[in-house]
Amino acid sequence: MTTAILGTMIVLLLLGFPMMVPLIVASVVGFVAIFGGIGHLETLVQQVIAGIQPASLIAVPMFIFAAEIMTRGQSAGRLIDVVMAFLGHVKGGLAISTAGACTMFGAVSGSTQATVVAVGGPMRPRLLKAGYSDRFTLALIINASDIAFLIPPSIGMIIYGVVSGTSIAELFLAGIGPGLLILVMFSIYSYVYAVRHNVPTEPRMPWPDRLRAVRRAIWPMGFPVLIIGGIYGGVFSPTEAAAACVLYALVLEMLVFRQVSPRQLFATAKSTGLITAVVFILVGAGAAFSYVISFAQIPQEILAGIGIDGMGPYGVLFTISIAFFIGCMFVDPIVVILVLVPIFAPVVQATGLDPVLVGTIITLQVAIGSATPPFGCDIFTAIAVFRRPYWEVIRGTPPFVIMLLTVSILLIFFPQIALFLRDLSIDG
Repeated sequence: MTTAILGTMIVLLLLGFPMMVPLIVASVVGFVAIFGGIGHLETLVQQVIAGIQPASLIAVPMFIFAAEIMTRGQSAGRLIDVVMAFLGHVKGGLAISTAGACTMFGAVSGSTQATVVAVGGPMRPRLLKAGYSDRFTLALIINASDIAFLIPPSIGMIIYGVVSGTSIAELFLAGIGPGLLILVMFSIYSYVYAVRHNVPTEPRMPWPDRLRAVRRAIWPMGFPVLIIGGIYGGVFSPTEAAAACVLYALVLEMLVFRQVSPRQLFATAKSTGLITAVVFILVGAGAAFSYVISFAQIPQEILAGIGIDGMGPYGVLFTISIAFFIGCMFVDPIVVILVLVPIFAPVVQATGLDPVLVGTIITLQVAIGSATPPFGCDIFTAIAVFRRPYWEVIRGTPPFVIMLLTVSILLIFFPQIALFLRDLSIDG
């Protein structure tokens, strides 16, 4: 049965079908093999529907909608300007500003691909003009966008929280530490790169201009305050924070900045609907697939084959990290979370690992895989946005991947990097 289910998925993937098709067809094949026919196939349909019923999933389209509105308006540009005002003049400052802008935009979007578009679009020409190679520039943009998957609100953490039953609010807090650590490492590398290649610096911006940039960015900087402050101040749940984020984006871009017209808002809503439909179909199909493989006890077979049952906490965390990293090099991150989290859930629970730590490590691995060859989704987003060939986009990625994997290892051995803020909020 295991061979039939996994074989069906692999064959359909090799034939080029969208990921939702292998998930659904493999689920049907497994269901028929278990029950000997299609007489009770409505049970599988119920699992699909149940997969998209959790109220927490409402936050996903709302955060996507808010990010789309901000990308069409002025918020993204103003966030970039304020980072540039303070860092543009230091050695490697333009590259550091790009990483910082990815972090700030990640704090209002939660999407790596939205960050590639919103930050990479305006920053790539400036980096090239300043003397950075396109190889470095493209790699910096697609890998710095990984920070958006960790800094709340993270769509990946929302999906993981729904699948695993882990607190999304605690996951959001746990992503801040690793996200900032990645920003520091990328900034150091950018400085070293600029020194080695003698990249000229930007002129130092006068303090009046810096203050002007801060004033212009005050309203967009309200997004992370609204999300984090609202959730941990007890004002909002994560889902309610997403709704407040959309309202804030609408008021900001339509009434304050007046950059998004009703016509553009309709196009934005349509785009959000299309993205959400794809995400929810994947979530529903993943729920059905998880039901079938759990019923067939495939996770137990796979874990027994790996020998993970005899491993300690470190061995389990390393195995999980490797599995998610490799999976996201080939498959959509959401699908990897939906498929692999139920497989590893029993051993995580048996080992007594903190599910928030596991979720943070998984989210980081998913983010790394999203920007790693051969099929990381951020790579193809960059190809489409910047119209550069595949090999040119991926040539500069190895140093960044090494830094990201280093953070992964540090998280395993020093979990307080992720759990410090979570524990502080609980103690408080």
